[in-house]
Amino acid sequence: MPASFRAQSVGARSLGARGVAVAAALVAALTLLPLLVVVPDALSADPGEAASYLLRPRVGELLTNTGMLFVVTVPATVVVGVAAAWLVERTALPGAGVWRTLLLAPLAVPSFVSAYAWVTVAPWLDGFGGAALVTTLAYFPFVFLPVAALLRTLDPGDEEAARSLGLSPAAAVVRTVLPRLRPALSGGALLVALHLLAEYGVLEMMRFQTFTTAIMQQYAVGFSDTSSSLLASVLLTLCLVALVLDLLARGRHRVARVGSGVQRRAVPAVLGGWTTPALVFLAAVVALSVAVPVATVVRWLLHGIAEGDPLGADLLQVTLSTLGLAVLGALAAVVAALPGAWLLNRHRSGLTLLLERTTFIASALPGVVVGLAMVTLAVRWARPVYQTVGLIVLAYAILFLPRAMVSLRAGLAAARPELSEAARSLGLSGLAAFVRVVLPLVAPSVLTALVLVALAVNTELTATLLLAPTGTDTLALAFWREASELDYAAAAPFAAVMITMSVPLTMLLRRQILEER
Repeated sequence: MPASFRAQSVGARSLGARGVAVAAALVAALTLLPLLVVVPDALSADPGEAASYLLRPRVGELLTNTGMLFVVTVPATVVVGVAAAWLVERTALPGAGVWRTLLLAPLAVPSFVSAYAWVTVAPWLDGFGGAALVTTLAYFPFVFLPVAALLRTLDPGDEEAARSLGLSPAAAVVRTVLPRLRPALSGGALLVALHLLAEYGVLEMMRFQTFTTAIMQQYAVGFSDTSSSLLASVLLTLCLVALVLDLLARGRHRVARVGSGVQRRAVPAVLGGWTTPALVFLAAVVALSVAVPVATVVRWLLHGIAEGDPLGADLLQVTLSTLGLAVLGALAAVVAALPGAWLLNRHRSGLTLLLERTTFIASALPGVVVGLAMVTLAVRWARPVYQTVGLIVLAYAILFLPRAMVSLRAGLAAARPELSEAARSLGLSGLAAFVRVVLPLVAPSVLTALVLVALAVNTELTATLLLAPTGTDTLALAFWREASELDYAAAAPFAAVMITMSVPLTMLLRRQILEER
């Protein structure tokens, strides 16, 4: 290759990398917009008064409640998600394909709909126990999905070699499989942790107070007051702790390889006498996470029809509005996440790690905080965008960027960088190499990211309430309005449509597990 051509190629690559870095920095800056309201308000408080407020027993109770939920829910989702993924992907489980679909089904049921179901079925189940149960059942698919997808693609050669050297099956799995599951495990656990920090609907219905519900109560008393910002600053600190723990747990282990490998599935382990316990375990998980809420929604829906209640003349309009916002929010989040995910995988450094971690910070804030911050910023400095679809889509991108980032990060980690280098050495530009080589490889991960964000937008509650343009309603808002008035029959149609809309997206996730290579 001529020296001049090599120089031009290197220069183009450098320019392309700088362009991606600038784009990632702009995205990171946009995600920090809510902090421009929260942090200055918190810092404006008198230090003595702020310390006195944060050291109150009430704040200690909120911190204890939040910590208890973390300690129980995150490990529980990891255990349930990993156990379920192992059973359907690495054992001779009867009906594994059916179980794979059923274990993804909780993603089609909004978490606050599950809470609504449990409140009506078992009114005595509230407080910490109810909150931990519902969040575990709602969030374990975030761990199951990436772990199952990775288990399905892992080459069993290393595990077989370890067993040939005398290791037991369990020891071989611990030594060769678990280290390669770390990116999927840490990414799924991080999503669960961030959802717990921002959860409002489940905790409010279960009457379990955490920082999120307390902030909502504070904002109901005073718009974006200092007390709310002080509580939000504690929530931000907890988010930073979760991000640091994820960074430590993920490590630097590489899961991609240069060679194609044997391209075969591992031989399924025979369960033997463990078949019945395994089936009972999976049946219990599916019954509690899917059957109970779906049966409850159907029961209230039929009750309303029997009483002559109309399904709602505006049901179709609300459904179309929700679908439109879900598509726009998913596209915005995936496009925004791509530069950061690319930099983290191809040009890993302290700066790229900082940019990626920055995009996760605002997502730990409750939707109400992000929504009020966006309203404040728009009214003060960008009044023309107030009460527009663009503003609410921007809020969705900020809130759900981690969902897209985790999926894209996993896909790019498995897309070998050597292929891009080879394409560029043959004369393709950086953009052309990405479109022709990388994009087809990461397309399944892009689809997963779109689905995960669309599912989130479909059920987002508090930010939508604050930012939706006048006259715009969504299924989540309509459901919450009726459920808050204890009119469970009137809320059922909106819950049923939310679940129905989410089913096709969940099936796309199932296809992702089956086809990802």
